[in-house]
Amino acid sequence: MSAPAGSVRRPHVLILGGTTEARALAADLADRLPGLRVTTSLAGRVAAPRLPAGEVRIGGFGGPDGLAHWLREHAVDALIDATHPFAGTISFNAAQAAATAHVPLLALRRPGWVPEPGDTWHPVASLTEAAAALPDLGHRIFLTTGRMGLATFAHLTDQWFLVRSVDAPEPPFPPRMEVLLDRGPFTLEGERALLQEHRIDVLVTKDSGAAATAPKLRAARKAGVPVVVVQRPAVPPGVPVVGTVEEAVGWVRGRHEP
Repeated sequence: MSAPAGSVRRPHVLILGGTTEARALAADLADRLPGLRVTTSLAGRVAAPRLPAGEVRIGGFGGPDGLAHWLREHAVDALIDATHPFAGTISFNAAQAAATAHVPLLALRRPGWVPEPGDTWHPVASLTEAAAALPDLGHRIFLTTGRMGLATFAHLTDQWFLVRSVDAPEPPFPPRMEVLLDRGPFTLEGERALLQEHRIDVLVTKDSGAAATAPKLRAARKAGVPVVVVQRPAVPPGVPVVGTVEEAVGWVRGRHEP
């Protein structure tokens, strides 16, 4: 899509967002590179998302071909995948679309969590493996993997689940379950009280690496509660990765500073 006659075309960056880092990146780019056009794309899975600075689009692209078409149609000069570390499908779609449309791609991924002395972690590769591990670990489960994927735990009838998510989950889900609708950041005191109140003996989480949700790990450590940690998928091969918003801003500045 070309700029109107007589206007000066601004370099266009598309951020695949939905994370705290994506919002911070959009704000930093708008503030520090005002000559840049910044668009953030949100998947639309959260009912009331926190909107970032700049332009916003909501909804899917229709796979890698649809994303490649959007990149061309909207004259995108750079693509930044700042999605959740477990949003694997969109990350691979982004890699394919960027290669097809010949648009440089960067992945912004917050660092993962690291176990500390006193932690009892059980790393697993998937939600399926997490569900398989639970019968040997406990009966009152604090499930913090989000509302997507609850069907994986639906067959566990002997366990009771406290499920925390931003939006209400839809079935299928475990038959013995209480839902807590909440959004971080959370506090250590609040997480410790939650574990105690519900007599939690196992915590299940994804390695999102988010500081806003890390207090549950410290609370589990202090309470001696084991943690089943679902490991994050790898970034698609060949895609450069940075761990901070500052590094992502530097990457954009080095290529498309007006």
